[in-house]
Amino acid sequence: MTFPGGTSISRLTVYTGACADGLEGGTPHLHTASTEAYVVIGGRGTLQTLDVNGLRETELGPGSTVWFTPGTIHRAVNRGGLEVVVVMSNAGLPEAGDAVMTFPPEVVADAGRYREAATLPAVDVERAVERRRELAVAGFHRLAEGGPEALRSFYDSAVALVRPKVAGWRDIWEATVAEQARRTAGVLDALERGDGAHLQEAALMESPPQERWGMCGHLRAHDVAHPVVHTPDPS
Repeated sequence: MTFPGGTSISRLTVYTGACADGLEGGTPHLHTASTEAYVVIGGRGTLQTLDVNGLRETELGPGSTVWFTPGTIHRAVNRGGLEVVVVMSNAGLPEAGDAVMTFPPEVVADAGRYREAATLPAVDVERAVERRRELAVAGFHRLAEGGPEALRSFYDSAVALVRPKVAGWRDIWEATVAEQARRTAGVLDALERGDGAHLQEAALMESPPQERWGMCGHLRAHDVAHPVVHTPDPS
């Protein structure tokens, strides 16, 4: 039932509308446990990343494929129609709060203030998305200018924010990524014995897209944890 590799997939239309710094694009953030990949399918842009090695900018165009590990602060900059297929490791963890946005340090260091700034309301969502993005962009620039010490402090605050969630994340990981690895090990053992019984369990699954407001843009996400299982037509 698990999506290939225990990953998740979505299609991203990167936000337009200029921020205070004149750039269009997404909300800068990092992931604390998961690796993210961009496969560009349309438009142009850049990926701004910040880690212990400093600030970097990578050009994005159709066919570009980049990925970044936990701790890489990233901001998708839209320079015209940027469309991306996003593949995330550890399906379920990003949806359970693996990401931390680059709000200013006084916000990130306070769990209550961070939650208030990060949560989108039920009404006037578009305006709230813009406010959240502006706050994260302001914090992103402070981090880029603050050097390694500012980044280390942000990492400490990010870990403190997600630490209460980790026990629940472990349950998700055990039921998806770890379970798929164990299943593959069992399949290899069976094949080595000449046993192909698992092939009779073949199935086709589908997950229709769901529209969402993402951090980097409008998302068409897929609930890979609850797919539609297609069974043969009895007729």
